[in-house]
Amino acid sequence: MSAPTPNEQGHENAPDEEFIDQNDVLAEVGDDAEGDHSMDEDDNVEAADDQINPDEDEIVWEDNSIQQFTSHNQKSVFAVSTHPTQALAVSGGEDDMGYIWDLNTGEIVARLSGHEDSVAAVGFSADGDMVATGGMDGHIRLWRRAAKSNGWKNWEFLTDVQGPDEVVWLKWHPTGNVLAAGSTDSTVWIWNFPSGTPLLVLSAHDSALTSGIWTPNGKRLLTASQSGTLVLTDPRTPTPEFKLSASDARFAFEGGITSIGVNPAGTLAVVGGADGQVRVVHLGKGEVVGALQEHGEGESVESVAFFGDLVLTGGTDSKIHISDVTTLRLRSSLLGHEDAITSLNVHGDGLVTSSSADRTLRTWDIRRGTELRVH
Repeated sequence: MSAPTPNEQGHENAPDEEFIDQNDVLAEVGDDAEGDHSMDEDDNVEAADDQINPDEDEIVWEDNSIQQFTSHNQKSVFAVSTHPTQALAVSGGEDDMGYIWDLNTGEIVARLSGHEDSVAAVGFSADGDMVATGGMDGHIRLWRRAAKSNGWKNWEFLTDVQGPDEVVWLKWHPTGNVLAAGSTDSTVWIWNFPSGTPLLVLSAHDSALTSGIWTPNGKRLLTASQSGTLVLTDPRTPTPEFKLSASDARFAFEGGITSIGVNPAGTLAVVGGADGQVRVVHLGKGEVVGALQEHGEGESVESVAFFGDLVLTGGTDSKIHISDVTTLRLRSSLLGHEDAITSLNVHGDGLVTSSSADRTLRTWDIRRGTELRVH
């Protein structure tokens, strides 16, 4: 079915958190975008080669962390997100569990159970009062802060909603209690919480979703798929604003798109691929405008995060590259993880927490390019 036609005046003046009428019936937005856009040639920015000492038999990693969290039963950690105002983090892993934990002490605040498969995605709502976990079992489970008089120590289970298939990612709206989630069946579902009412189903992709993110003002949703397609959608209108795909050679990712991020101004997106390539896309034009340091052939880019004009990319090569998106130059590389990077979360004043298949979380200083803690 088609989405309702938005009122143009309301479209301009409505506050961000009310971009979807909660009384709207469930609608499906199809793929009506025009073909791909042309782009200018941009050369990859080459970084200096790693210097290797052949006389060294092994590398000794220095653990200079100030915190550690190891409660995922020695299983891989797939997702981590920090609270918008409190020193709290939520993580999800291969052990079918989510945890809210204290960033200062490393202590568990709440155990988020109930999934029957790995927890692949987690996130706090914009106001921090709710937290969602998305599982490979196709369920999204929601918890809410129980008693405000007791600070942030008590959380209660609120509801469980089932999407169409395995949940790959979830993203809260930046100002409202609206949650978007991407699935392996090529659809994006959008719910209103705490009611759990489904608002929209977006179907502009033709393969499994891999990434999704709201623009900072909350008016657009950028999604990417395994087939290498990038779509920018206004959920209030039935037609995607633009669509880039592998039919354009400069936007061809062998193995598809694995991660995306949007700069704070909402003008640029950084797109990472399964083949290690990283591209910069202008959201206003729907065109590729540059390339960043790659993660090596066959090394998937698993996460993208912004800190001002700096963009961080994490790959299966266990490296985190920090690049300047305005100059397209590599600033530094963060080394310390021993396996694939699975997520990056920027928080505080220039900090980023990374999760890895090496079963650790690490917090780094972005400006200095140094590790602060292992969780």
